[in-house]
Amino acid sequence: MPGKKGWLVVFGALEAAFGPQEWWPAQSPFEVMVGAVLTQNTAWRNVEKAIANLRAANALSVAAILTLSESDLAELLRPSGFYRIKTKRLLALCRFLKARGVDAAPEQLAQQVAGPELRRDLLAVHGVGEETADSILLYALDLPVMVVDAYTRRIGGRLGLLEDHLSYTEVQAAIEAELEPGDVAMRNALHALLVSLGKDYCRPRPRCDTCPLHTHCAYAAEQGCPRQPEQP
Repeated sequence: MPGKKGWLVVFGALEAAFGPQEWWPAQSPFEVMVGAVLTQNTAWRNVEKAIANLRAANALSVAAILTLSESDLAELLRPSGFYRIKTKRLLALCRFLKARGVDAAPEQLAQQVAGPELRRDLLAVHGVGEETADSILLYALDLPVMVVDAYTRRIGGRLGLLEDHLSYTEVQAAIEAELEPGDVAMRNALHALLVSLGKDYCRPRPRCDTCPLHTHCAYAAEQGCPRQPEQP
């Protein structure tokens, strides 16, 4: 995909194909934070089951989670997979929020310090890596940070926009260079659209023939994959 604005071309094509994604699916900023922790190494449908368990137990708040025993919380999180590990990580995040004095309103975290400093603080929390931290910053706190995940890397690599050896920070910087500074909605929409493409088309075994990025894709061209004609 020639030119400097490859990711903007991707955004335009995917937006035209899929429309608004309305991500992240959650009823509160704290629920987004919980989902960001639980979605590590599992499918979203499993996260939804664990969050439903928390909601049914009236435990979808910092205070409620911190009053639960570790074993009781682990049982609620069981559907998310690796639930004992995720129990410790979610407790660590809740303790962090309480220590910062935002346990009643976690979204106020964004008002305490600048984004880069807050990102460093989140990365210091047990079990919070770069993707999780950036998901919290973007989707829970409405800060302009591009989230990078496995879909981003796979799609960018196949399109010819990313090289395999790039670090998380390098991938993020490459995409951010094309985006308008401060545009939260753009980053939200682009990441959500990439997730949709990665789940339904750009899989490990890709469905190139029906992919909306077929005409932009270096991988499809190299494989000689024909574009399936659109249905009338």
